[in-house]
Amino acid sequence: MQIAIVLFDRFTALDAVGPYETLGRLPDAETVFVAEHTGPVRTDTGNLALTADRTLADAPAPDIVVVPGGPGQSPQMENETLLDWLRAADATSTWTTSVCTGSLLLAAAGLLAGRRATSHWLALDFLGQYGAEPTGERVVTDGKYVTAAGVSSGIDMGLTLLGRIAGDEHAQAVQLLTEYDPQPPYDAGSPAKAPAHLVEEFRGRSRFILT
Repeated sequence: MQIAIVLFDRFTALDAVGPYETLGRLPDAETVFVAEHTGPVRTDTGNLALTADRTLADAPAPDIVVVPGGPGQSPQMENETLLDWLRAADATSTWTTSVCTGSLLLAAAGLLAGRRATSHWLALDFLGQYGAEPTGERVVTDGKYVTAAGVSSGIDMGLTLLGRIAGDEHAQAVQLLTEYDPQPPYDAGSPAKAPAHLVEEFRGRSRFILT
């Protein structure tokens, strides 16, 4: 089984690394980082890079597709090279997944029309413009499509799909070995719980403003 994690300039690191550390622990699976060109691909901070060892063309038919999000997602919405690859890979994939605003790339490729999906809370309403049914759930499974909400939810998505494929006990073992036992010091991880002034501040500064 091949898992292809897509990289593009200014992706968010945890969007890719969360699934890599969870879903990537499938028995006998090969995890590859792919991009238009091989070599280092910088994250949204510019301080970190992951290496794409294969081009998109080198991985035409992965079993699992993982698409991260991040600020660099916006210019990719019209990148036909990437969108065409997503369509072609999806035609034969067993699972097509995304984290954060990566779901907007799946939607732009026409893969989420008529399907329930999620994204980062700031981008959620944009899914509807592509025919998807937005939902605020943390992980959404609709057929073979598994979408995760913002950034950290990619870990949950990876564990969810890991359980579906390899069984609950294997997923539990990965959760235990990665010691994924969230006990955050604050309860502000969603717009429903965070201080209202912070929610409004980030809405006002967001690149996702419906007109």
